[in-house]
Amino acid sequence: MFSAIIRGLDIMHASKQHTLTVAFLSLILCLHFSISPTHAQEDALKLFFWQAPTIVNPHLSPGTKDLSASRISYEPLASFNAAGELVPFLAAEIPSLENGGVAQDGRSVTWRLKQGVMWSDGRPFTANDVLFTYEYITNPQVAATSRSAYDLVYSVEALDDYTVKVSFSSHNPVWSIPFVGVKGMIIPRHVFEEFNGPNAQEAPANLVPIGTGPYRGLEFKEEDILIIGEDAVSTVKIIFESNPYFRESGNPYFKRVELQGGGGDAVFAAKLVEDGVVDYAWNLQVDEAVLTRMEASGKGRAFELLGAWVERIMINFSDPNQATEDGERSSLQFPHPMFSDKRVRQAVAFAIDRQAIADLYGRGGRVTSNILMSPTGYQSPNTSWTYDLNKAATLLDEAGWLDENGDGVREKNNQPLRILFQTSVNPVRQQTQAIVQKSLESIGFAVELKSIDSSIFFGPITENTNTRRHFYADLEEFAYSNKSPDPAAYMKAWTCEEIAQRGNNWASSNWARYCSSEYDAAYQKAAQEIDLEKRQQLFIHLNDLLIRDAAVIPLVHLVDFGGISDALVGLDLTPWDVDVWNIKDWSRK
Repeated sequence: MFSAIIRGLDIMHASKQHTLTVAFLSLILCLHFSISPTHAQEDALKLFFWQAPTIVNPHLSPGTKDLSASRISYEPLASFNAAGELVPFLAAEIPSLENGGVAQDGRSVTWRLKQGVMWSDGRPFTANDVLFTYEYITNPQVAATSRSAYDLVYSVEALDDYTVKVSFSSHNPVWSIPFVGVKGMIIPRHVFEEFNGPNAQEAPANLVPIGTGPYRGLEFKEEDILIIGEDAVSTVKIIFESNPYFRESGNPYFKRVELQGGGGDAVFAAKLVEDGVVDYAWNLQVDEAVLTRMEASGKGRAFELLGAWVERIMINFSDPNQATEDGERSSLQFPHPMFSDKRVRQAVAFAIDRQAIADLYGRGGRVTSNILMSPTGYQSPNTSWTYDLNKAATLLDEAGWLDENGDGVREKNNQPLRILFQTSVNPVRQQTQAIVQKSLESIGFAVELKSIDSSIFFGPITENTNTRRHFYADLEEFAYSNKSPDPAAYMKAWTCEEIAQRGNNWASSNWARYCSSEYDAAYQKAAQEIDLEKRQQLFIHLNDLLIRDAAVIPLVHLVDFGGISDALVGLDLTPWDVDVWNIKDWSRK
């Protein structure tokens, strides 16, 4: 129904049609949910994700949208609250030196698990499921996206049904990373064991989850196909029902959770809250006027959290226009013809008006020159940014890129300075692209812009190569953050061993293919440092190396905005987990 009416509309939002499209889609979604714009069924919690989740398996999740959908059903042993304190989920208590959970030598941690916990199919949860989760994540044939959180783990042992010992290869100051937070969700052995290999993507539970959390998967429906740009994009509806085996009496409040995904953008999502169609809208990357209008409706309000998210422009260190014999582009075999020169990367950094971009976000964005922003103790005071087109042009001259034929585009060795800049469909990002394009073209670049639907751009590795992981472009823009108060796993994404390529199914986190022996050595030192103050300084140094080398261009430190109904209560936000981490406590006034 959804796309049967709107197929052919311009979802790219490049014209006046955008406002009509948003209003029209809002009306259609009201019908789709079978509710009026001003009344929601009391037994159903309505969620809208303008980026459609594509999988509900936390360890195969390509983005936050998928992790959020997974977190409705799955739980970790513990997670971090906004204060950075560990909160138990499946753990009976938080390990410490005092209770004997953390070994004196720092080489192991022992977790004691809650007893009587059941999977949502009625099977008991035990330490054997924790052990299996580790086996699954570290199986290279699975190509788990959460693998980096387990790099220091030497072994995992189920000492008995309710005790798990995690041993590390050396003293580990961040013992609380494995099995914690969004990369620590536990999955059931009896469901996934036969899919612990190259067939991991085929598990039925990837779409209909069986977890220990407050809701269990009921149905995953790919509903309508929209033609957006060059891609065919599915909208989805994921239905969860309350878990009859959930351990907490009186929770959850709702009988069902209905998650509608795709078919719009963040402006559209805000409109749905404004009209009272949904209870929660995820990730409102919109300008100030949209938030103000939503809050003035009397039906919804914005919530905000300044965490670790940084909007950035990634620079490709490999050539996206050459392919290996088996068709892989952006391969290590072919260094980038322009961006392998540091001066060209620096020229791009100087040519970006970050303040103009931050202004697009209103109260939702602050200019930054750092890629590591949180916790605040890890923020570098040593970097700065400057918008200087003359400096950028001088660097290009020094690098030998000159406009010798007077056509406005520089060239070198008969190759024009022509680049492709891609990002996801989002009005603010398209405005950002226009700002960047104007500046770069003023100094002799030719810039082609490409906008990709978010379910593709942030989606899983399939036959479609328009993903940020493939990075078949010269520049790309998105937001990302560290997923815990310790940034080790996040900063590992620029090490050589993390380079994403066909051999690891693009599951590794270094999508830019940056590789520096200096950075790798500094990372190893930082990751092993025990003293917190020294550790902070070492990670600040890593940030500074990336900025000095123009390996990435930070743009905006983002405020994480979402929209909720005025009647919805119980949200407890933390930057170290997804918004729905405490969905068991959500209710209506």
